[in-house]
Amino acid sequence: MNINISILKLKSLIIICTLALTITACQDLRTQKLNDGPVVNPAGNIKVALLVPLGSSDENQEDLAQNLVRAAKMAISDHPKANIEMIIYGTAGDPIKAEAAAKKAISQKVKLIIGPLFAESAKAVGKVAAANNINVLSFSNTSSIAGNNVFILGNSFQNTADRLLEFASQKGYNKISIVSPETSAGSIAANAVKLSAKSNDLSLVGSFNYPFSADGIANSASKITRKIKRSGSNAVVLTTDSASGLPLLAEFLLAKGLPIKDIKVLGLSRWDIPQSTLNTPGLRNGWFTVPDGAAINDFNKRFKKVYGKPPHPLAGFAYDGTKIFATLLSEGNTGAAQRSQLTRPQGFKGASGAFRLLNNGSAQRALSVAEASAGALRIISPAPTRFGGSGAFLYEIGK
Repeated sequence: MNINISILKLKSLIIICTLALTITACQDLRTQKLNDGPVVNPAGNIKVALLVPLGSSDENQEDLAQNLVRAAKMAISDHPKANIEMIIYGTAGDPIKAEAAAKKAISQKVKLIIGPLFAESAKAVGKVAAANNINVLSFSNTSSIAGNNVFILGNSFQNTADRLLEFASQKGYNKISIVSPETSAGSIAANAVKLSAKSNDLSLVGSFNYPFSADGIANSASKITRKIKRSGSNAVVLTTDSASGLPLLAEFLLAKGLPIKDIKVLGLSRWDIPQSTLNTPGLRNGWFTVPDGAAINDFNKRFKKVYGKPPHPLAGFAYDGTKIFATLLSEGNTGAAQRSQLTRPQGFKGASGAFRLLNNGSAQRALSVAEASAGALRIISPAPTRFGGSGAFLYEIGK
């Protein structure tokens, strides 16, 4: 009798626990749906906010803002089935004004915010938008602001490092060292390389930095070169760009004995900006990444045909952000403004080729691997044009 009572009590406890878990699961599901973003009616008129740095005293910033607006409008015109009413808000590149613009946009019932450009502004906008269940597609490439309802459309160090080290791994370069400046950007870039090395099963055999100055490079080059050689590296990643002393760094490392015939030099920045960087002897036969050239040329040609001059290099981000929403609306997707659809695995085709938004808020973009050769670049692994069923990029066979 006591045994039966115990069994009944146990069954009752199991039922109660199951019901409790079900209720909790349902609550979690409701929370996820609530934070996913608003549902839209694709057949109706959908308001979208475009936040650009208009209203500043900087002529270059004003020109960039106009280019962002034009690129967004071009994306809308590419999708006539999408009923998008784009409302433009100037932020002057200021976080306080960006936050005010976001509040006004939300009061006007926008379903999605595209922009702003600068990281601090995007961060401020994200907080306001999150409280109102609105997603933000910013033009920033600062990974630290990505996540929750804020996405970055810019190409991140992580995306570049992942593409570069995956290719290096395929070619047998399995012992990686890093050289970066003692700056916040240098630290972020170095961490991106470390994560990529781990995900590609590469050995990270050294990470070396130097004071961010010409003297810092000159005084550190000999010591860094010795450490790279002793580490057994067969590839070294230089994280800095041309504007921050890349040619000088490469020249000093070569002059101090870095054997670039035996140790492959890799770069996280564009070595073709400016083109003269490709003439640097210390970078000869090294590898770096560039966007899909064919896609960019097509976008630039179409933009120039419509507006009479080529687009600003950053204009494509406004096109891409708007393209995502316009594509989903054109498909009749009621979740076009929701995280679950913005991050669809198959991605989208943008101004610089295939890309998709990830759940961590970053953008995964198709990149080509290029080799520096006698003042020019040679594409040695073309950018993939689409994603496979697993969500990974599909590369050309033999590349």
